[in-house]
Amino acid sequence: MHPLVYYPSQKTNPPTGETVASPVTISCGVGFAALPFDVRKLECDAFVGISASGDHLFLTQIEIDALITKPDKIPARRRAEMTARYFLPNHGRNVGKERLLESRRAAKRETVSTGPALHIIVPTLQCGHTCQYCQVSRAQTDSGFSMTTAVLEAVVDRIWESDADDLTIEFQGGDPLLRFDLIVLAVEKLARLNQAREKRLRFVVASTLHQLTEEMCDFFRTHKVVLSTSLDGPEELHNRNRPVPSRDSFRKTLDGISLARRRIGKHAVSALMTTTRASMAFPEQIVDEYVRLGFSEIFLRPLSIYGFAKRNLSRLGYSSEQFQDFYARALARIFWWNQQGVPLREVYMSVIMNKVLSTFDAGYVDLQSSIGSGTTVLVYNYDGWVYPSDEARMLVETGDVSLRMGRVTDSMQKLLSSGIGKRMREASEAASADCISCAYRHYCGPNPVDSQAQFGRPDVRAHETEHCKRHQWLFDTAFTLLYTADSELEELLYFWARPTSTKEDTCDV
Repeated sequence: MHPLVYYPSQKTNPPTGETVASPVTISCGVGFAALPFDVRKLECDAFVGISASGDHLFLTQIEIDALITKPDKIPARRRAEMTARYFLPNHGRNVGKERLLESRRAAKRETVSTGPALHIIVPTLQCGHTCQYCQVSRAQTDSGFSMTTAVLEAVVDRIWESDADDLTIEFQGGDPLLRFDLIVLAVEKLARLNQAREKRLRFVVASTLHQLTEEMCDFFRTHKVVLSTSLDGPEELHNRNRPVPSRDSFRKTLDGISLARRRIGKHAVSALMTTTRASMAFPEQIVDEYVRLGFSEIFLRPLSIYGFAKRNLSRLGYSSEQFQDFYARALARIFWWNQQGVPLREVYMSVIMNKVLSTFDAGYVDLQSSIGSGTTVLVYNYDGWVYPSDEARMLVETGDVSLRMGRVTDSMQKLLSSGIGKRMREASEAASADCISCAYRHYCGPNPVDSQAQFGRPDVRAHETEHCKRHQWLFDTAFTLLYTADSELEELLYFWARPTSTKEDTCDV
């Protein structure tokens, strides 16, 4: 495993990445099949135990030995804590406890058992940017690369067939603001269908914001539409990663953010960044830019290897070790800003902390078992094809159409019962050979789309995929932080475990 550099409290000087504390290295753990929990060893003189309920405890070797051989010898107070967190076997003696355990498990799966709740609409592939890491082939013209009104009407009909009471409708592209008319058509029709307020609707538009106007803002404010944009860091880095012919991508994005905040509201826009090779040297500066611009969240996302972006990995890519070093330095900077009284949440670590610390799962699609793609998420492409996730749509750009679920004219029932949906669910079960021996299986699961992108098939063994390796490291990082944290940092991490407002499925525009 690769080391996590953890920075101790620093009240006066921000971390620069040049002088750091001794790194804490996380090693592989071992499972104890005879007990109702798993153990993963941390090299910071602790073991983390994880029970069937997803609860965790930091254990000593003496406690593990006692749990295996003589649990009655464990001090009463500690044994009560272990019992409450399902670390001691029940042996069928407490039916109420078994029911409570099932209830806890059901609560964590609630977000993937209510029907399609996230509906991503791609009204157009038009976009004025030429980002090398873009996962989709953008188009400079509208001809043949935008939805027809008939296709969009069918999309709205499919969305309304969902059993979910909470619906998030997200417009992506391309840049959907280039077809603002299609956004208006979809939002207004869904609003009419929901006049009786049967469902709770949330609308998100992912855009560069370069085309944003006051008229658009007024419509978004009326219909409570929120905006998401891409911001890769300081001006020079952003312009390098996200070029436009006029060479002022950064300035235009900031103009759009300012207009949205002024016309819609202070919290009308969220932003996320994509980590490229050019980003590696600037973790602190990227975080500082988000603070300077008044954002309360930042998502330190690694580069995606899907679709069009896969062709440019030789220029944009980096090793797992490089990303881990970048992430650790940026996270330390975020902690430092919080110590200075500037609240800033890192969304990726918030997702991980939610899985670890909260009874109620926030619904991060890629960490579900079975995966939410194709069950809680559907993507409606501009050409009328339906996919289980945005990443599955991106695979088409490399000629892989194997994950198409059907057409927008197919009923919701037909789409959900498609062979693709069943194949995705089967390939994403955490009961697979790799996952069953992993201590983190209650928080995670295989990602068949990631497997398809890397290996051309959805059912490759989980430990071989980049998805598994990255999230093993992130969970190791989370538990190391929890074990070494002082009270101030621990309080912050528990606060982060609450659901975030940034949608993890928002892609680059």
